[in-house]
Amino acid sequence: MTAVLKRNNVNVVGRGEQVIVFAHGFGCDQNMWRFVAPAFQDDYTTVLYDNVGAGNSDLNAFDPDKYASLHGYARDLIDIVQALGFRNVVFVGHSVSALIGILAAIEAPEYFSKLILVGPSPSYINEGDYVGGFERQDIEEMLEFLDINYLGWSSNMAPVIMGGANAPELSAELENSFCRTDPKIASHFARTTFLSDHRAALPELSVPSLILQCSDDVIAPDAVGLYMHKHLKDSTFVKMKATGHCPNLSAPQETIAEIKAYLSGAG
Repeated sequence: MTAVLKRNNVNVVGRGEQVIVFAHGFGCDQNMWRFVAPAFQDDYTTVLYDNVGAGNSDLNAFDPDKYASLHGYARDLIDIVQALGFRNVVFVGHSVSALIGILAAIEAPEYFSKLILVGPSPSYINEGDYVGGFERQDIEEMLEFLDINYLGWSSNMAPVIMGGANAPELSAELENSFCRTDPKIASHFARTTFLSDHRAALPELSVPSLILQCSDDVIAPDAVGLYMHKHLKDSTFVKMKATGHCPNLSAPQETIAEIKAYLSGAG
């Protein structure tokens, strides 16, 4: 138990019977939920953690083979819930962690009661009629740029991910978060994230889900969110006013309100 909690820098706060777990996106850590998670601590037991390679996780636990697939990160999530002795948790996953949560809930549905998917995407690459938002060449060039000049990549990508309408200090915060991540691990995780395709897994999910789709999200455009809504059996789709890809930072009050509305049955 202790090894798992140390590996993922797990922090548990709050006092509610219902457990809610928050998971961060690529290049981030659990600090990205600091404007959202406290709003749930009076009514929920809240769990925050870092994916291996991010934040204050144990970098020595990084295994390139294990984490060559999002299933490796999904296994970690299941490990965390098991180590804490929780069941039927509400999982809130941002960006790539939304897919990690889906894969975990498919493998071990007994541990999850609801999934909140913030800016999710099952595949970032356009293929046939599917619109993922990027051509494969775009992704390959982005990954090559990341390998050659990680700091330059961070500086260029942070404003794109955050969204141009949001405060420049939020883009700077995201850039700083990228820069705190080990470049080799970040490069590996980027390939695992942006080259993954989990569209075929979506119909296997039996746990109810909420899809929070941001406006003007370059990373996960509307077509992606609607695709997921169509292929997830018991999903609710909400188009947010928030712009960009990180509403947990740029629009925390709207994010909190939508999550609470869904959990209360009013969404």
